[in-house]
Amino acid sequence: MTLAIEPVELSYGGLLLRPPDERDAVDSLAMVRDPDTALWNPAPAVVDVATARDWCKRLGDWSDGDHATFSVLDADTGRVLGNVSLHKIDLDQSIAEMGYRVGPWARGRGVATGAVRVVTDWAFARLGLHRVQLYHAVANEASCRVALKCGYLNEGTLRSAAKYGDGLRYDEHLHGRLAEDAR
Repeated sequence: MTLAIEPVELSYGGLLLRPPDERDAVDSLAMVRDPDTALWNPAPAVVDVATARDWCKRLGDWSDGDHATFSVLDADTGRVLGNVSLHKIDLDQSIAEMGYRVGPWARGRGVATGAVRVVTDWAFARLGLHRVQLYHAVANEASCRVALKCGYLNEGTLRSAAKYGDGLRYDEHLHGRLAEDAR
C-alpha cells in the first residue's frame, strides 16, 4: 500500500526538521561534498547548486509515500545541519529504513541523534510503523554510536554488503528498532 505522506515539521532540542526545499541547496551541496559524507552517504548526482536544488526539491516531495526526508536545521539560525530520511516505507509490512547525514560544521553536537530520535518517534506514532531499521558500514563508528543512542539494537553484521563512495565493498551493521522497544 502506498499513500502520500503529509509533510510535517518537527522540533527537538534546538532543531527544526522539515521537508527539504530549494533554500537548502547551498548547504546540502557543501554537506555532500564533504569527504566523510561522500564516503559513507554519497549523493553522486549532486554536483553543483542546480543539481542540489533539484535534489532538495525531490526529497521534499513525499507524495509517493515511499519516503519522508527531513532537512535538519538549527532552529535559531535556519542553517541546514544535516538530513534524515525515513525511506523504503512499506505500510503493508509496517517497516521502513532510516538514513542520516550531518554536515561537518554540525558534527559532535548531537544533531543526528536528536533528529533520528524525533523522526523515529514520529514514524511509530503517526505512520503506525512496527519496525525501523538502518544499515551502516562497520567502519563508520559515528553512525553506529547514533544508532545505539537512539535505541536501535545491533542485530548483526552483513558481510561485504554494500559499495560505498570509494567504490569498495564494506561489511555493514544492521540495527533495528521496534515500536515497543524502550529507548
